[in-house]
Amino acid sequence: MALSPIVVFLLFYLGASVAVGDFYKVPVSVAFILAVTWAVLTTRRTKLSRRIEIFSQGAANPNVLYMIWIFILAGAFASLAKSIGAIDATVALALNTLPTQLIIPGIFISACFISLSIGTSVGTVVALTPFAIDIAGNIGVEDAFLVAVVIGGAFFGDNLSFISDTTIAATRSQECRMSDKFRANCYIAIPAALLTLVLYIVIGNMPTSVSIPEGQNYVLIIPYLVVIVTAAIGINVLIVLLLGIIGSIVIALCCTSISIVDMTTAMGDGITGMGDLIVVTLLASGLLGLIKHNGGIHFVINWLTRHISGARGAQACIALLVSVVNVCTANNTIAIITVGELSKRIADKFHLQPRKVASILDTCSCIVQSILPYGAQALLAAGLSGLSPVSFVEYMYYPAFLVLMVALSIIFRFPKPVKQAAK
Repeated sequence: MALSPIVVFLLFYLGASVAVGDFYKVPVSVAFILAVTWAVLTTRRTKLSRRIEIFSQGAANPNVLYMIWIFILAGAFASLAKSIGAIDATVALALNTLPTQLIIPGIFISACFISLSIGTSVGTVVALTPFAIDIAGNIGVEDAFLVAVVIGGAFFGDNLSFISDTTIAATRSQECRMSDKFRANCYIAIPAALLTLVLYIVIGNMPTSVSIPEGQNYVLIIPYLVVIVTAAIGINVLIVLLLGIIGSIVIALCCTSISIVDMTTAMGDGITGMGDLIVVTLLASGLLGLIKHNGGIHFVINWLTRHISGARGAQACIALLVSVVNVCTANNTIAIITVGELSKRIADKFHLQPRKVASILDTCSCIVQSILPYGAQALLAAGLSGLSPVSFVEYMYYPAFLVLMVALSIIFRFPKPVKQAAK
């Protein structure tokens, strides 16, 4: 019963989408309202006021509120940059310097590099999504496809980076060194990224209708470069966005005729455009708080660990465990922390390498997080692009290749065990 709100959400969302014949027309927020209502009604032995308090505490989680601040500033920056012409100038420069067939793989490589540098998928999505949307319109590909390219590359770095919170959580829970986990992870993430890159090169070679903007002032690119460079050197994403906003205002005053009033209007429109995203984030977080309170996470852990047999089965169980918990929490770091101790016990019992277990925890949580339509990254990309968060799922090729590599690593037991020092 604790997990039934997720079933209610999926049944309503999928059922309504099938009924209208369009997965993008059904508001995700309405599906969450029904699920939350169900969760409140089915919470037993608790006063209604207390149930609402539990929901509110889940929604008011500091990590959730931090994400909302990012959403607000991201909306303001994206709208401001577009209004002064920064995005258009960046697109024109890319189309004038890169062969058309290299644009798609180039965006993927850029997303991989930035996310590896800053250790967060959120910052990468913020930096590259507006650029990807405008590029898509000029090279004749689906907006959702190019945003999915960005999201896939963003999770490459989230999975591998030494400063990623998922890496820190996974290595600490398994008591192994980050360098050991990184090397084990490379056997999975790098082949998946190379396969994805080959696919994007093939797609990029298909005939497309290229429209190259002319007469652009490339000085307007500076605010966008400020965001990418400051993100790449590891500055906090909130500071990155503030610097981008300040840079946009300065460049606009020096190089355009746009007034301060027009710029503030653009920022206000961008913030308002994030309203649905913020509502869905709060509803999802509150719902997950009720699910956890009612024992849903505890049930999942106990159910998945009942029948483990052999080292391969133990690894598969750990992969499934962190994946299911990630679906319930919509946060890959929290999912790793939740199942980390239990995974360590399973690893000790079946003599699994800590670095391999840490790699499985990190990789599988990132796979699930990247395809969740109610995950922070998909919601943020949807808010910045004006698309449905469900629209990206069918184009998530990198996570699909990651699933393949995780399965192969479990079946064929690579990387081979080595002696490693404790962290």
